[in-house]
Amino acid sequence: MLSRRAVLRNLCASGAAGVVFPACAGAPALRTSIDGGKTLRSAAQSRGILYGAAVNTAELRDRTFTGVLAREATILVPEYEMKRAIVERRRGPIDLSGCDAIAAFAHEHGMRFRGHPLVWHKRNPDWLEEAVRTSRDETLLTSYIEDILRHFGGRVHSWDVVNEAIAPDDGRADSLRRSFWVDAFGPAYIDIAYHVARAADPDALLVYNDWGCELGAPANDRFRAATLDFLEHAIARGVPIQALGLQGHLRAFGTPVDQGKLAVFLAHVRALGLRILVTEHDVDDTGGPSDVKLRDRAVADTSRRFLDVVVDSAPVAVLTWGLSDRFLDSPGPRAELADSWLRMLPLDRDFQRKPMWRAIADAFTAV
Repeated sequence: MLSRRAVLRNLCASGAAGVVFPACAGAPALRTSIDGGKTLRSAAQSRGILYGAAVNTAELRDRTFTGVLAREATILVPEYEMKRAIVERRRGPIDLSGCDAIAAFAHEHGMRFRGHPLVWHKRNPDWLEEAVRTSRDETLLTSYIEDILRHFGGRVHSWDVVNEAIAPDDGRADSLRRSFWVDAFGPAYIDIAYHVARAADPDALLVYNDWGCELGAPANDRFRAATLDFLEHAIARGVPIQALGLQGHLRAFGTPVDQGKLAVFLAHVRALGLRILVTEHDVDDTGGPSDVKLRDRAVADTSRRFLDVVVDSAPVAVLTWGLSDRFLDSPGPRAELADSWLRMLPLDRDFQRKPMWRAIADAFTAV
């Protein structure tokens, strides 16, 4: 794994698409692991970053876990309670009780709260797609966004307004995903969503959220190019996208993060005037050896390889998609992952810090 300094030195030497990296001059070597008594919250804050995690209401019933969560995190996002399939199971009044519980916990513990996702092609109620395709009623998009944002009344740090709208392999000239949203309203559904969100919540950070920009395969090259093209054209049209959310779902034993390509890509994103967040970071350890120490080391190395580059882009926040492995095989939305994603998060099943925790903390504090 390249150190942060090595990445920047190599990019400077190669010219890296004409991007200038101020950190190329004489950066000191990486420090060793931080004091184990510190937290991810404090490590991130030392760099001006918010560290947080996805949680669900079932997890908040575990008092031991909530004590750990309150120490480690400074921003929370609902794992599934804000997905439309939960919020609007039947057409009509929305139910945000689960989100309210998480937001209340965040407020009580001095944390920020994120919204995720407002518009997505997945995890929708059974009735929605047919209603959109049949009626092409724009209010099925706009009223939902307005109702949620007005419910929270400016209490949300940032919104993932549109999630996973890009899919170059779907064959559209604009690289947008073929979905019922684009079929009904064309590419304009994205513009509409962001303008409605901006009007309903003038102060929150509006994020475009996606995965596929992190790794080094040719498919990821295409995805990065499509993402930059999408963002450039959206900004030129005046769409109020303010940040790119990198989900950061990685694999410990798959295609690795290409640090050089990722650094150049993030520099181009910053040049567009956009902020950066990591919104859903975890590391799938499927296919690894039976030795837990080796699996943990691979997970940690993968996370560090990714975050060493991202942290240099001055991200607003870094969130992991959960904090502890304890809940991976509990009844609920993650149960389907139990057989494969066993060691994917910073804390183990007993809420003890794993090598991934230390990798994240070191990425925050390295210079």
